Amino acid sequence: MSEPKRTSPYHYSTPLNFDKWVTDHADRLKPPVGNQQIWPKSDLICTVVGGPNQRTDFHVDPYEEYFHQFKGNASLLIADRGQFERIHLREGDVFLLPAFVRHSPQRPEAGSLCTVIERSRPMGVLDGFEWYCAHCGTLVARREVQLESIVEDLPKAFASFYDTPEAERVCPDCGTLHPGRNWQVWHTMLAERFPQTQF
Repeated sequence: MSEPKRTSPYHYSTPLNFDKWVTDHADRLKPPVGNQQIWPKSDLICTVVGGPNQRTDFHVDPYEEYFHQFKGNASLLIADRGQFERIHLREGDVFLLPAFVRHSPQRPEAGSLCTVIERSRPMGVLDGFEWYCAHCGTLVARREVQLESIVEDLPKAFASFYDTPEAERVCPDCGTLHPGRNWQVWHTMLAERFPQTQF
């Protein structure tokens, strides 16, 4: 049997104290960055994500995602066939999200912290980012990304939708304008039409 291929010396680290790591990276766990990857070149993408942050996009991960909400509270909005629901992540909760479930992490509490673990994507395996009409639940836009860096690639995917003209953000079914970066307007519209999504 041949010896396994050696990995980069940066692939693994010595054991680290997680509380100290969080303290050392506290400035990156709040807006405008909000997240930080623990090991930058590992087979598992281990990220700590902080609040406050609220989004209007829905992530379509080709693999499972593991969530550990270890400080404060958060939630995941789920989109499915024109309907929405909210999964609450209370402090101390762990949750395993199945692959391909459209989800939108919502972290309204300042100082909230969650560990998210995902699989690295091989070339050709794409992530999807989708935006839905808050009035009728219709898909408004989709972007596909070869995800190599969560920290660098996500803002580019979001900008590719938010920076488009208003005409390209209109719902094809009901004609409602998606408010783009204005998450407050989108969430208000969603709660009025789908009351079960209220935080």
